[in-house]
This record gives sequence, C-alpha cells and structure tokens, in this order.
Amino acid sequence: MKMLKINENLPEASAIGLGCMRITGLDSKALRELVEASMEAGINFFDHADIYAGGEAESRFGEILTPELRSRMVIQTKCAIRPGICYDFSKAHILESVDGSLKRLKTDYIDILLLHRPDALMEPEEVAEAFDILKKAGKVRAFGVSNHNPMQIELLNSCLAEPLCVNQIQYSVAHCPTIDAGLNVNICNDAGCSRDGSVIEYCRLKKMTIQAWSPFLYGMFEGVYIGNEKFPELNRVMDRLAEEYHVTPNAVAVAWIMRHPARIQTIVGSTNAQRVRDVCKASDICLTRDQWYEMYLAAGKKLP
Repeated sequence: MKMLKINENLPEASAIGLGCMRITGLDSKALRELVEASMEAGINFFDHADIYAGGEAESRFGEILTPELRSRMVIQTKCAIRPGICYDFSKAHILESVDGSLKRLKTDYIDILLLHRPDALMEPEEVAEAFDILKKAGKVRAFGVSNHNPMQIELLNSCLAEPLCVNQIQYSVAHCPTIDAGLNVNICNDAGCSRDGSVIEYCRLKKMTIQAWSPFLYGMFEGVYIGNEKFPELNRVMDRLAEEYHVTPNAVAVAWIMRHPARIQTIVGSTNAQRVRDVCKASDICLTRDQWYEMYLAAGKKLP
C-alpha cells in the first residue's frame, strides 16, 4: 500500500482509506471483519462524519475499537452539517460536535477534523478559536475541510495557527469537473467553466492532501458508473485494463485517481471485505499516460 504524509503531527496514512458512512448495515462481527480485512490489505485510514447515520456510524465503530487497533489507525471525522437546518462553523457547534464524536468513537483524540461543507456565515476567527482549543486539549491533531474552494480555504488559513492539510472533494473518472476545466482553458464551452477555482492546482501548491469521495459515482448521487449501461465505452476500457493488470474494474477506477501527480487519497465506502481487498490492489498499479487519457475520454469527455 502506498502511504502519504498528510501532516507532520500524524503517522503516514494509506493512500486508500475506508469510508464509514454505510457501516451501520453490518452487525458487529461483520464490521470487525471489514476493519480487520482493510487493515490486512494495508489500510490504516478511516473516514467518519458526525452526520453519518445520525452519529450511529461513529458509535458502531467505537464498539469494536480496541486500544491496540486505535494505535494503528489514522481516524478522521467531520462536523458542521446540521441536517435540514444549516451549516455551522460556530465555535460552540464545532466544540460540541468533536466532543460527541470522541464519545461515540470511544477515543481520546481525532487525528484529523474536517469542516464538512462551507458555511456562508463563517467567521474565520471563531473557527480559529475552536481549533486552538481542540489542539491544546489534545482532542484533534490536524485540521482540514471538505468541498471547499481555494478562496474559502485562504480565508480560513488567514486566521488559523497552522494551515489546513486536507480538502476532500467528490472526484472520479466520471465526475471530475476540476480536470475538465483545466483541460479546456480559454475555451467557450461548458467543460471550460471553472466551478471550483482550480482546486487541484491550489492544493498542490499549498501541499494539501486531496481526498476523493465517491470514487465510483457519477454526478452527485446519480449512481455507480461501473457496470452501468450509460457508460459502455468506459466499462469496455476498464474491463480490458482490469484483465491486463489482473485486478477488478473497481481497482482500475481507483488507479485512475491515484495516477494523478497530486497524490490524491481515495476514500472507498464499500462494506464488502473482499471488494475492499480487491480495490487495494490499485496501489500496485501505475496507469500509463495513454491509459489515463483513454479512460478519461471513454467517460464521455472531449479534449479541445
């Protein structure tokens, strides 16, 4: 498994992480087997959020978390979404959210805390106060964001004691508008419309780790593109590459993400232990430039 140095205060993290949004569908035995299989395959990074199943996902994970397992893990969680109400970067909400996550996860500290989605009413000074309190109390070791653009990150960093180290965005071969815009510079078409302020280039300049969520989906939640009749050419290419590299199409999809020089960390949300093992084989694949572009074009993209 390839490893990444996300922050100097943290141990190295696996380039593939396990997303825990759907683990509540497993009983304790199956969940334990999933976590153990993931770690045997090289995964030490586990991604949570306080809103996943209303906090139950963190609670279920905490039930199987032993001190020995915790010592070998990098645990990330997110806060700031109040479902159906608002996004909330207030100091009080951040502190309360972290205490809730710590209690549910049954751990003394969180390795990385992400602000889940941008809050239009954000006061960066207030966020900085909350982060300082959490860092000094030993409750959180490093901080990042999810679904933020460069200027939102810049505004936060202007007040923080240390820069944000992660930005988690939706990213896959079938959903990569930031790549589309970068390839269609100065072209008057929809693909050339920059919707995120060149976030990949920004994160590379700032040495931030980009994390890819929903690596097998197209659109926001339209569905999976692997095996989907809406993507016949992409699946034909992926099946051929899967046979060539002796892996599954899912592993090829993750290899496409990992091939980018931004060293993007992929968050995989599968609850199937064998599927996770298979996906981890992507770490041993380095697609050629031709193969990377072939997959991009097969997903329905066009080069100017």
